[in-house]
Amino acid sequence: MILFVINFSLDYYNTIEKPVAAEFKDRGSKFIAYAYPLANAKEFKERLKELKKEHPKASHYCFAYRFGLEGNNFRVNDDGEPSGSAGKPILGQIDSKKLTDVLIVVVRYFGGTLLGVPGLVNAYKSVASLALQAASVVQKPVEIKFLLQFDYSRFSEVMRVIKQYDCAVLKKDIQLFCTMEIGIPSGFIKVCIEKLEQIRGMETSKILSSK
Repeated sequence: MILFVINFSLDYYNTIEKPVAAEFKDRGSKFIAYAYPLANAKEFKERLKELKKEHPKASHYCFAYRFGLEGNNFRVNDDGEPSGSAGKPILGQIDSKKLTDVLIVVVRYFGGTLLGVPGLVNAYKSVASLALQAASVVQKPVEIKFLLQFDYSRFSEVMRVIKQYDCAVLKKDIQLFCTMEIGIPSGFIKVCIEKLEQIRGMETSKILSSK
């Protein structure tokens, strides 16, 4: 028997295909936005570290990201700018395009003139928007993650089902007794589960997380 839970109705979600950058200037200050597809919520630390090395003389490194499908996995950071003047406007642009798994870091070089909160909000919003306008938006299937356990003699049967329904193999340990973590596109959940349950010797598959 395969146990599963679906707690959302989306079959697809939108993200960006590859990193892009855009620039915005206002009264001497330069804002450079870097938008990245985000593989996991921890990856932003690596990206931020890279940008700080690339721009060691910048005055601010503000960012926002949204990850996952539940709506509550996001973070904003003003990095010393007035509260709410940087991170939230950046996140607002991600949300306005209904994207997820996206990180935007805006590097600011201070030009000597204070912009005020309205000016900062406009600058961070504008440069984030420019970056996303330059990005290629891609649609990806929502996946439900399962842990499969089966005898190696059934490996070819399992792989046949995985390929037939465009499942992603996320982790695998292939020995005499195999374990495999896969992502099944939510639109194929019912039929894929039926096919897997028909494989003799297949043990319980337990959902780990969504998407």
